[in-house]
Amino acid sequence: MIKAIFFDIDGTLVSYQTHEIPQSAFDALYQLKEKGIKVFIATGRGKDGLAVLKDFPFDGYITLNGQYCYTNEGEIIYENTIVKEDLQALLDYVKKDPFPCGFTEENTKYFNYRDQRVDDLHAITHNDNHPAGDCRHVVDHKVYQVMCFVDEHKEKELLKVMPHCIASRWYPTFCDVSPLGGTKQLGIDQFLKYYDLDLSQTMGFGDGGNDLAMLKHVAVSVAMGNANDELKEIADYVTKSVDNDGIYHALKHFELID
Repeated sequence: MIKAIFFDIDGTLVSYQTHEIPQSAFDALYQLKEKGIKVFIATGRGKDGLAVLKDFPFDGYITLNGQYCYTNEGEIIYENTIVKEDLQALLDYVKKDPFPCGFTEENTKYFNYRDQRVDDLHAITHNDNHPAGDCRHVVDHKVYQVMCFVDEHKEKELLKVMPHCIASRWYPTFCDVSPLGGTKQLGIDQFLKYYDLDLSQTMGFGDGGNDLAMLKHVAVSVAMGNANDELKEIADYVTKSVDNDGIYHALKHFELID
């Protein structure tokens, strides 16, 4: 019996076309709540990027790909930050080979500089219109994640100088660099422990590379119709796209809503 469902945001709950959650998904979420099924967010977005959820009362939030997890009441149940040495190594790296970096703290994000790649991403997410400026202070702040606008080759080079970090990618122009340990998968386990639930009672929805570990971890995995091929191959079920009521159709398929 499914008792907990974890939802990615961008491309899963939220359409890249409308930048909103379809009404059919909201209707499905309310039905899940009425049936006593707990619903959670599992996203790469930070706390300041959740306005798109329209204050829907999710039971918990796995944000920043698992680095910052908290309940609907605001209780932090897990947090994980990038070590000072890795942040300094990143600053040194971009001095020699500049590229945009978005440093994410608990309630905000800021960039070392912005270029067309950042502006193009904001046009898609409506969530990356943050300021740019001097970022030398980051080594003394709690930074949970850094958006690094590099290709996959440079991503591998970057991780060599940031040995306490991992990277995940849900869009081709950048990767999310996060501290070792915190993942959407770990966030799921934290909430299962908190609510005394079992992994066998879980379901997850996703569409991008940063959802791969999550979908491999949950008992029932659902890939959106707009998901990448790798996700579709490992998913238990491939539903319709977010713009074609994919959340609603999958939950209906599994007889979790009427």
